[in-house]
Amino acid sequence: MKGSLRQRSKGSWEITMDVGRDPTTGKRLRHFESVRGNKKEAQRRLAELMFNINKGSYIKLTNLMLGDWLEDWIKGYVTTNCTARTLDSYQTEINNHITPMLGAIPLTELRPQHLQSYYAQALSQGRVDGKGGLSPRTVLYQHRILSEALNHAVKMGLLVRNVAEVVDIPHPKRTCMNTMASEDVPKFLKASRGTPFHEIYCTALFTGMRLGELLGLRWCNVDLKTATLYVVQSLYKRRGICKMVETKTSHSRRSIALPPTLNNLLLQYRARQEAEKILLGLVLKKSDLLFAHPDGSPLDPGTVSKTFSKVLYMAGLPHIRFHDLRHTHATLMLKAGVHPKIVQERLGHGSIAVTLDTYSHVVGGLQEVAAQRFESTLDGKALKILTDYETSDEAGPCRQNVGNMEEFESEPHRTRTCNRLIKSQLLYLLS
Repeated sequence: MKGSLRQRSKGSWEITMDVGRDPTTGKRLRHFESVRGNKKEAQRRLAELMFNINKGSYIKLTNLMLGDWLEDWIKGYVTTNCTARTLDSYQTEINNHITPMLGAIPLTELRPQHLQSYYAQALSQGRVDGKGGLSPRTVLYQHRILSEALNHAVKMGLLVRNVAEVVDIPHPKRTCMNTMASEDVPKFLKASRGTPFHEIYCTALFTGMRLGELLGLRWCNVDLKTATLYVVQSLYKRRGICKMVETKTSHSRRSIALPPTLNNLLLQYRARQEAEKILLGLVLKKSDLLFAHPDGSPLDPGTVSKTFSKVLYMAGLPHIRFHDLRHTHATLMLKAGVHPKIVQERLGHGSIAVTLDTYSHVVGGLQEVAAQRFESTLDGKALKILTDYETSDEAGPCRQNVGNMEEFESEPHRTRTCNRLIKSQLLYLLS
């Protein structure tokens, strides 16, 4: 393939490329492109185009803007493949931040420099109200949205590469996780007994379930005979309307074993619900929600959260979010020595790596306990032999010969050997 370069004006260059022939008409096809900058930049673009044509990855430039592509991506992919919560979140970031700043850039002309400049500006003055910049976590979230959208454009043949992959992304600082101390749990439970949501708070604390999962729980999902409940759906409030949706991932769809205390509490709670239904002339059905209004309609998540804050205030406890009951459940279980894999399954995390990363501050503190437990598994005779050896004369010669290789090798009773096992043992003694 041939290509040429000519200067149109100062700082402007025109590239002309032969890109083959039309398979239908047989006519010669040519590609024209304008490049702003110096000659070296124009030559670099010419070389890039020739490489793409020879490689078979040439993509004809279009007038599709980044903002238009993001809108098409939302309608054609996100709407059908993501949850309603994810859809709303993506649309908020795109409409309020990404499109106003980057939407007018042609999709095929988007460069890493555009994204890098945008991230820097967003961190310094990216808030909609003009009162400062966005947090690194928010900018990182926007980067992931852009990267996913550009990856989809590559799959659709609109781009050769995803420029977001070569951008330096912001690294948010790890925030301190707020949890309820174990000694504060009795105060909290005592204060919540006078509220209509006492059973919700207890279930959240004893199972680690999310608020939406709790409010989407039905009696058919609870087996009080085997003390097990099954998470299969979640309640999501969108634009003032509460609706039931499937769990976000397959890992979120899980079973959770109930502690005996919580199981007995739910047995009593069910009995009270059945009595209330009888007074209303109704019958409690398996499809009814566990936590709902007397008429069976779902509770508002905001009301439950606000009441939770009031309970903490009445108990004289520091403020935490309702979601922090989930963190409290996981933290207390890990401190009790429960294996992280079990904690992962109860929380519905996608992998144990997520659990270990989220609660690394707890797992790290368990190292000393693990070391002590390992020693407790050994027979007392083994520990006695180790203790006696350290205090005996047998350990003396080894310490004296450390670093004195010539003296060690000159002793007649210690000859060289080609046996690797013996060599490794000797090196261990000398280390």
